[in-house]
Amino acid sequence: MELKALNSLLILTTLMTALASAIDAAKILAVYVYPGKSHFMMHRVLISELVKHGHEVTMITAYTLAPLRLGSNYTEILIEPVYDYRKDGNGNTGSNTIFDMSNNDITDFMNMMKAICIGSTEHALKQPKVQAIINAEQTQGVYDLLLVEQFYQDAFLALAHIYNVPVVSTATFAKEHYMSQMFGVVTPWSYVPHGSLPLTDRMSFWQRLQNAYHILNTDYSREFKYFPMVDALIAKYFGHLPIKFPSASAMDKNLSAILINNYTPLSTAGPTMDNMINVGGMHIYPPKALPAELQTFLDEAEHGAIYFSLGSQVESKDMPAEKLRLFLDVFCGLQQRVLWKFENESITNLPPNVMVKKWMPQSDILAHPNV
Repeated sequence: MELKALNSLLILTTLMTALASAIDAAKILAVYVYPGKSHFMMHRVLISELVKHGHEVTMITAYTLAPLRLGSNYTEILIEPVYDYRKDGNGNTGSNTIFDMSNNDITDFMNMMKAICIGSTEHALKQPKVQAIINAEQTQGVYDLLLVEQFYQDAFLALAHIYNVPVVSTATFAKEHYMSQMFGVVTPWSYVPHGSLPLTDRMSFWQRLQNAYHILNTDYSREFKYFPMVDALIAKYFGHLPIKFPSASAMDKNLSAILINNYTPLSTAGPTMDNMINVGGMHIYPPKALPAELQTFLDEAEHGAIYFSLGSQVESKDMPAEKLRLFLDVFCGLQQRVLWKFENESITNLPPNVMVKKWMPQSDILAHPNV
């Protein structure tokens, strides 16, 4: 609870510092259109807490908050249908599933992510209600702040220039080296690893060379491949307006703050700034009671239990048969019980110590003392 209270204080302090008024409730425009449920978990909590604290929030989103019944202070612009990220992601790599990408390198992965995010951004920009936000006649005093995800969604930074508001970015993953560059921080390559590499701050000489290569490659790709794609989107969907927009690269470096889903004690040490705020765990609520079947399965786990999930975007059912059999063979040999989030519950020859479910209350399971 202390961590949750500290995170809430940091978030609210950062947001209110960025607002023109420190007294009145703020009018906030939030844009979270990336079609990933795991990304949305952080934004779901952030937006609902802002509304509960009296702020007026208009959110452009791929996922609805209607079940929360947030009231009149919340306006939702829902992107329908949800963008099919598999189409652009798989087509860009020649892979049918994430498991087919085992031999692809970081460059292939980054190209896939850029394709997905550019595609999902344009999918949202085409929506009539988003077009209404872009082409509104009244733009001054309508909003006080823009919230945008820091995940290849930079075209939406143009909205800050339409409505003349500051920007607070949110990162649903740990700090990447380019986030430091956005705020003018020099990140030493000698001990701060690239976020996609399995390295620590204790690198050998050859690992440092590998780290430097991938950082340079990422920087080059962002500056000379990705940002020109964003500039093209801005020209296409915002270019008719009587506003001179800076380049996407320049807008990316003109943020008031960034909220990073990163927990400091578990991350690599590195230089930072006061407006680069770690809020890891802000989406975690006190655990609720488990369904009876899961509760019994975990309570009776004499040697403990393991929870295995590939997340919301990678589905275990797409796993090749040989990999599936390897996992089952390993799990069968364990003393621990295993809970596996698996989209197909009819696995043949399932070991007696393994339970599979299409959906599981992950946070509540992880809070069980036997896990």
